[in-house]
Amino acid sequence: MTNPGGDKSDKLGQELHKLGAEAERLEQRVPAWLRPTGPENRLPVVVAILVAVALQLTIPDRYTLGPRWLIPALEVALLAVLVAINPIRLSRSTAFGRYTSLALVIAITVDNGCSAAFLDQAILTARASGDALGLLGAGAAIYLTNIIAFGIWYWELDRGGPFARADATTPYPDFLFPQMSDPDRAPAHWEPRFFDYLYVSFTNVVAFSPTDTMPLSRWAKALMAAQSTIALSTISLVIARAVNVLR
Repeated sequence: MTNPGGDKSDKLGQELHKLGAEAERLEQRVPAWLRPTGPENRLPVVVAILVAVALQLTIPDRYTLGPRWLIPALEVALLAVLVAINPIRLSRSTAFGRYTSLALVIAITVDNGCSAAFLDQAILTARASGDALGLLGAGAAIYLTNIIAFGIWYWELDRGGPFARADATTPYPDFLFPQMSDPDRAPAHWEPRFFDYLYVSFTNVVAFSPTDTMPLSRWAKALMAAQSTIALSTISLVIARAVNVLR
């Protein structure tokens, strides 16, 4: 004898399996940056911050806010706290961690911005060192730290930061990457990571304008303008002074 109830259960199970497979297929067609994904790796950001700290330590004391070791030591301490909260993957979102991350990037930005201002002032008032290589070295350290600091800013703030992006809490990006406007040119699993924001920061100080990635929100435009201003004022004055010394 056949079991009508069993046949119905089998058919229902098959239908549910088909619906599940179709739902999974449709989900994969949605770009990764628009759907929840896995946590981002912290290591690239840690390496970038340590490079920034090393660059800051090369800048002479006369171009800093206080003792040269003070702010870099604070940055390392803040970084240690963040690594303790999320050692490898950014899987644990806390308000304390968020504030600590912002405090860290603020410390790097303020320290580097002040170093740029002190160096520019010294050049404009003819108090800068006559050592061309020393000037170029300080200018290069400020220039590279500027790239790292603002790359972290963009990474920390775009669509609410790395945790919010992983949860896909907002569909509205602050930076429009080419893969977003032309998804057929990118794999379905593509989403912006730290290196993408670091590249945006690099191109902004090299071209002094957006290149392939457009800022959409007002804060993104303001940060990019501030970054370009710091880079342009520093590199132009340092090069001009160094060339004058070498004559």
